[in-house]
Amino acid sequence: MAAGKADKGKAVAATVIGTALEVFDFSSYSFFSVTIGKLFFPTHDPVLSLLLAALTFGVGFFIRPLGGIVLGIYGDRVGRKQALSLSIMLMALGIAIVACAPTYQQIGVGATILLVVGRLIQGFAHGGEMGTAATFLSEYAPANSRGLYASYIQSSIGFAVLAGAAVGVFISSELSPEALESWGWRIPFALGLLIGPVGWFIRRGLDETPTFKHAAKSNTPLREVIREYPRQTFATISLVILWTVCTYVLLYYMPTFVVKSLGLPQGLGFRAGLIGGAVILVASPMFGWLSDRIGRRFIVASSALLIGVLAFPMFAYIVRSPSLTSLVIFQLVFGVLISAYTAPILAVFAEMFPSRVRSTGLSLAYNVAVTIFGGFATFVITLLIAWSGSKLAPAGYVAFAALLSFLGAMVYPKPLDDF
Repeated sequence: MAAGKADKGKAVAATVIGTALEVFDFSSYSFFSVTIGKLFFPTHDPVLSLLLAALTFGVGFFIRPLGGIVLGIYGDRVGRKQALSLSIMLMALGIAIVACAPTYQQIGVGATILLVVGRLIQGFAHGGEMGTAATFLSEYAPANSRGLYASYIQSSIGFAVLAGAAVGVFISSELSPEALESWGWRIPFALGLLIGPVGWFIRRGLDETPTFKHAAKSNTPLREVIREYPRQTFATISLVILWTVCTYVLLYYMPTFVVKSLGLPQGLGFRAGLIGGAVILVASPMFGWLSDRIGRRFIVASSALLIGVLAFPMFAYIVRSPSLTSLVIFQLVFGVLISAYTAPILAVFAEMFPSRVRSTGLSLAYNVAVTIFGGFATFVITLLIAWSGSKLAPAGYVAFAALLSFLGAMVYPKPLDDF
C-alpha cells in the first residue's frame, strides 16, 4: 500500500531518532565503561572493575528477548506506532536512572542496584525497538526502495556512534580526570534524556503503516512465528550475529581496547570512533540503494566474507603499530564493510516474515542473537585477553561471527511479497 511522500519522510525521521537514541545510550556506556567500573564497582583490581562494568552492560541484554517479544506482539496486535512510542518512553526512563544514579562511594551497593535496574529497563525497551522500527520503515518504503529505507536505520546508528564519540572527545579533552569521574561521565546520558521526549512527541503524531491497516491480524503471533517460520527465524539469528558483534566489538569496545590493550590515551579511541561513525552514516544509504539495484544476498555475503578475512590482519596492524593513524585506517576499512553488511540487512529480515507476524518475528530473532553474541561481547573479550594474554582475541571473535553469518547469507529464504 502506498503512503504519501510527506508521511514517508516523517516515518523515517520518527524511526531513526529512537534507534539513534538507543545506540547513543549504549555507545556512551561502552565509551565510559572504564570510568563507570571505577565509580560503581570499586575493587583493587582495575581489570575486575572493568569486567563488572562490562557484565552490567550485558545485564540489560538478559531482558531484551522478553522486551522484544512483548513489544513485538504489541506491534503486531495494536500497531507499530504504539509499540515505537512505548519503547522510547521506557528508554528515557532507563537513561534517567543511569544519569542520576549516585556512585558506590555515596550510597554503597544501592548505587550498583540502581545502575542494574536502569540497564534492565533500557534493555527491555531496546528489545522492542529494532524489530518494530525495521517493520515500520520497511512497510512505509516503496517496493523498489526497501533497502534504501531500511539503511536509514543503520545510518542513524553511524550518526549515534559519531555523536557519542564526539561527546567523548570533548569530555576527555576539556575535563580533568577528576571532573570526568565526578560528573563528566553523566553528560552523554543527560543529552540522551533530552532526546527521549522529542522522539516520543514525533512518534505520537505518526500514522500507522498502510500495510498494518490493511493486513490480517494474528491472535497468537509468537506461536505462529515459532511453528510456521522457524527457518526464517534461524536465518535472521544467523545474520544478526555478525551485525551485533561488529557493532559491539569494532565500534563500542574500541575506546576501551585503545586504553587497556594498546596503552593509548582514551581520546584517541574517541577520535577514531568519529571516523567509524561518519563512514557508517554516509556509506549505509549508498549500500542500501545498491542492494535495491543488484540484490541483497551478494552484498551481504561478500561483506561478511571480507570482514572475516580481514579481522586478524587489521587487529594485528593496530596492535603492532598503535597510533591515531592506524586506528583511523582500522575504522575506515571496517566502517565501509560494516555499512555494506548491515545497510541491506533489515530489509532482508522484513522480507522474510509476513506482515501479520513481522514485528514479532524480527524482534524475537534479533534479540536472541544480540543477547547471546553482542550483549556479553565486551565481557567475553576482556576475559579472553586476560586469560590468553593475546591482544588479538577480539579478532577471533569477529572472524567466528563472520563465518556463521556468511553461511546464513548463503542460505536464507527468498523474500515474501507481503507489503
